[in-house]
Amino acid sequence: MPNSNSAKKRLRQNKKRRLHNKTIKSSLKTQLRKVHAAVAGDDPDAREGAFQAAVSSLDRAAAKKVIHPNAAARLKSRLSSKVKAAKAKA
Repeated sequence: MPNSNSAKKRLRQNKKRRLHNKTIKSSLKTQLRKVHAAVAGDDPDAREGAFQAAVSSLDRAAAKKVIHPNAAARLKSRLSSKVKAAKAKA
């Protein structure tokens, strides 16, 4: 347990930020699952829409330092290759 006032404040801030980051990461994972489901499906419009939404979410999370920018770039690259492969197969 923190003893000083500044340590107590940091604990409060960390709890609030941890909760905020957790919600962003959770919604990001949901977006990624939607893209994977759309790639498995056969609707090209749903695939593109889900991909664009996921890319936007990844960029926002990286800009706010919730995830590392290189991790966002890596995930976008992998999603893009899966979407392109699905498009070529269709």
